[in-house]
Amino acid sequence: MNHASRRLSTQLCRLSAPAAPAPITLAAPSPWRPIPWRLAAVETRTRPFTGTAIWRKKDLDEPERKAKELNQKGLDDHEKDVKLRQHQVKRPWLRENADKPPADQPAQNNPMAKGKLLTTPTRLLKLILPLPLAIEKDKDNNSKEYGRSISVNDDIQPLALLIHPQQPLSYVERLIQAELPPVLEDGREKIPNIYFRAEDTTTDRAKEKKGPSSPHVASYSGLGHEAEEDRKDSEKNWVRWSSSTEMGDFIRDAARGREFAIEVEGYHLEMRVGVPSFSDRTYYMRLRLRRMSKEIEELSRIKTECDLLAHKSAHTLAKGGFAMLSAWWGIVYYVTFHTEFGWDLVEPITYLAGLTTIMGGYLWFLYISRDLSYKAAMNITVSRRQNALYESRGFDLHKWENLVQEANALRKEVKTVASEYDVDWDETKDLGGEEVKEVLDKEKKKNGRHEDDEEEAEEEERSKTEKDKEKEEEEQKSKEEKKESE
Repeated sequence: MNHASRRLSTQLCRLSAPAAPAPITLAAPSPWRPIPWRLAAVETRTRPFTGTAIWRKKDLDEPERKAKELNQKGLDDHEKDVKLRQHQVKRPWLRENADKPPADQPAQNNPMAKGKLLTTPTRLLKLILPLPLAIEKDKDNNSKEYGRSISVNDDIQPLALLIHPQQPLSYVERLIQAELPPVLEDGREKIPNIYFRAEDTTTDRAKEKKGPSSPHVASYSGLGHEAEEDRKDSEKNWVRWSSSTEMGDFIRDAARGREFAIEVEGYHLEMRVGVPSFSDRTYYMRLRLRRMSKEIEELSRIKTECDLLAHKSAHTLAKGGFAMLSAWWGIVYYVTFHTEFGWDLVEPITYLAGLTTIMGGYLWFLYISRDLSYKAAMNITVSRRQNALYESRGFDLHKWENLVQEANALRKEVKTVASEYDVDWDETKDLGGEEVKEVLDKEKKKNGRHEDDEEEAEEEERSKTEKDKEKEEEEQKSKEEKKESE
């Protein structure tokens, strides 16, 4: 009984006990891999069963990855471009747009066939020459990178030179020679010579005239490139000019025709350059003169108003002096003939008053050190009143004098160029009217008088110094003669 009960209890315990766990199979240990310090630092802060560390790693590596991709892309594009250019050099049919007809290709600028001579605001001349010469590139030494050396601007560009009108033609010749490759002559390199030629119009103009003409008088038009082309190139006669001639003189003579030629020895090259006309040569000078004339017109109005007021005040002052003298005369007359004092009292008073006025005038003359005259007194009073009015109206006298002097200098330059080109220049159009012209002429006369006075003073000083030197020399000679006699 006891044995049965024991077996039953053991069976019940086995049924009620949990099942035994399955055998655990351990996988082979994986090789150890070091974790980057950034990832390790991030993963220590994460919680289990989360993907935060993976997303943070992607965010940190994204800029570096993009930079590497962009750099690699640029290198690949550059390598493709270099290879393409090398293929284009070896095989011309592989060039871009080679399969398109010429009508579909973009139009290019036509090459410059004729040179130009332009004026600048700095009174320099800008000479533009179409040099159809180029130095070949060294393909043998640049075989690998030769495709890279080809540029878009491989077309020959014109050459620009800045020249002063007073510089000789030899200076221009050296500038052009510096831009040309040497010429081979008898197996030796030589710098090519440059020749300047101008059109000779004396013979042809003399043939066109019906009346008697002098062959020693040069014809002149002065129109430059604006003149009409009435002769062919085969009918023109060219004259070579010396390299010591100034550029300005050469241009003046070349203005008889429409152009002049520059010949390069050794290349059989002749470049034609258009000659500037009178309007081209004086464009910037006349433009500055127009701007100055507007400013002079505005300032002249203020100056005339101030001058009129100053003269009126000077005349009123002179009238006030006459009124004072007339009042003094009336007082003396009344006291002498209509009072009890009579002439006995008036005579010493009038004597002393006249003497004091004379002494005061003498002291004033010593103070101003000028001529004691009505004109001098009026000039002093007018000039003082003018200066006061100029300051009140904001008129700068120094600026006015400089402006007028510069405008007159520009007028003189334009007139000299007009005389050289044999052109009648109407300055009223550029000055804006007769008023500005009259103002400039008036100021010119004043400055001319001042200059004449200054020249006279300088001549007097020179004569004085010469006389003093002569006296000193005579005294020295007399002293030497006395010593010799002793």
